[in-house]
Amino acid sequence: MALDRRALLRTGVGLGAVAAVGAGSPAFADTGSVPGLVRKARAASAYGSTPVEHLRRTRRLLIDNDNLLGPRHALQPVRDHIQVIQELRREAKGADRRDLMELQTQYGEFLSWLYQDLGNPKAASYWLDRAMQWSQTVGDTDLSTYVMARKAQLAGDTADLVDVVDLAEAAQRMARPRSRLAAVARTYEAYGHALRGDAVESERAIDDVRNALDGTVSDPTPWGVWLNASYVEIHRAQGLEALGKHAQAADGFATAIRVMPEGYHRDRGVYMARQAVALAGARAPEQAATIGMHALTVAEDTGSARITSELARLDEALVPWQRVPEVGEFRAAFDSILVHETETDLT
Repeated sequence: MALDRRALLRTGVGLGAVAAVGAGSPAFADTGSVPGLVRKARAASAYGSTPVEHLRRTRRLLIDNDNLLGPRHALQPVRDHIQVIQELRREAKGADRRDLMELQTQYGEFLSWLYQDLGNPKAASYWLDRAMQWSQTVGDTDLSTYVMARKAQLAGDTADLVDVVDLAEAAQRMARPRSRLAAVARTYEAYGHALRGDAVESERAIDDVRNALDGTVSDPTPWGVWLNASYVEIHRAQGLEALGKHAQAADGFATAIRVMPEGYHRDRGVYMARQAVALAGARAPEQAATIGMHALTVAEDTGSARITSELARLDEALVPWQRVPEVGEFRAAFDSILVHETETDLT
């Protein structure tokens, strides 16, 4: 199947989305492994555990697997475990039934994230909608707020100028006052204002989040624990790039990347790719290409379409300097990776 790989990415469609589209709708796939997973969950009592505890541990392992290896390796197991939970809910009662529904919501939100990282926003939105519906059934306000904030984040990632700010504001109305989730949603609102070209409102929102950070440390909610100064600076830099302030954005990305905690390998790759795009906008092609090469290594390791899509923007931005050696090296390496990814996804 022949296609212009660069043109595909410039439309905002990641190569991971090609594979997902080829696999059909986001309905469950019948892999034949679900009955075995159900039996394993039911057998947890033999090890002094419960099916709910087993599924919680499994989710944490799948999150670690995604962080290390990328979304493709975690996608099908997460889908399978949602089906496992639905099967267990048939016989569960009382608190167990509610706990399983809460887990189903968490797995659904996680699945939406995997699709988002694979460059399939349609499937990501589908699973966030399901997670929101399920969270309402559970009655966990923090969980519902987090899902709403994630919907704002997805709208920002897809540059949805209509919904991004409205969704972020909705999440803030749902959040407890001065809570971590209110700050998370305000962060996404800041980027939404930048996308709309409103620099004043964007910077005001970022300042609000910075001022709120110290007060969120003791927040007991398990959601948004990754909110820190580095995360806020990343979103400020992202907003500056959207506003065309490329040099400031590049400096912001560099500062935030330096102080990122360990263990965020894939996210570091995303931010390096965005830093490289900002550097290209600031007319620093050699530095942009060098950092782009580092991000390209992470993209190859993880299969993250968020990184690949940013690198497609970089590839296009560097065309005027294609005779610069560093730029030529990056563009050749990028094309080589796209050939490999396309052959993998479309065979």
